Amino acid sequence: MSQQYPQQPNQPYPPQQPGFGAPVPQPPKKRGVGKIAGLGCAGVIALFVIAAVATGGGGDDSTDTSAKDKAVAADSKPKDDGAERDEKAGPVDGRTQAEQFRACVAKNGTGTEKAAVEHVTKVTGADKRNDILDSAEVFTDFTGGLMGPHQGEGKLIASAFTSCYESKNGIVTVYDENGEVLANANY
Repeated sequence: MSQQYPQQPNQPYPPQQPGFGAPVPQPPKKRGVGKIAGLGCAGVIALFVIAAVATGGGGDDSTDTSAKDKAVAADSKPKDDGAERDEKAGPVDGRTQAEQFRACVAKNGTGTEKAAVEHVTKVTGADKRNDILDSAEVFTDFTGGLMGPHQGEGKLIASAFTSCYESKNGIVTVYDENGEVLANANY
């Protein structure tokens, strides 16, 4: 006696239920610390490149007749009389950078600029310019920082500085007496 069993269709063993056999979602891959650091550094470098291009301006425009044409030019060699000279402020022998800056504003500045510059206590970086990345700092006896009551005077001082000094890629930062930023400008 031979019994025949009905033939079943070819199914894998064990039988699959709905939902089984579907690809199992994998958790997202974790980024390595090196990859994150590399992308962060690349972002910072890109930011510097964009800033350099933005502040670099166009090239030399011979039709530009702005007041900066009369700005102080960095002179690497001394004059014939041996005294270092400044186009707007006269001789600079024995004078601090703050005194030179005040003299320039006294000669060429507006009344409000002259009043604001009276609060300047110290200037650094104005004497060394290489047109690559010039950074000058102007310190004042104001208080309150960027959001304080002397923000306007800080902007006037930065504006007066840009009238007295020129650089292809310079920035001047004006600080209050506590070292907080009042204003900054490209010069």
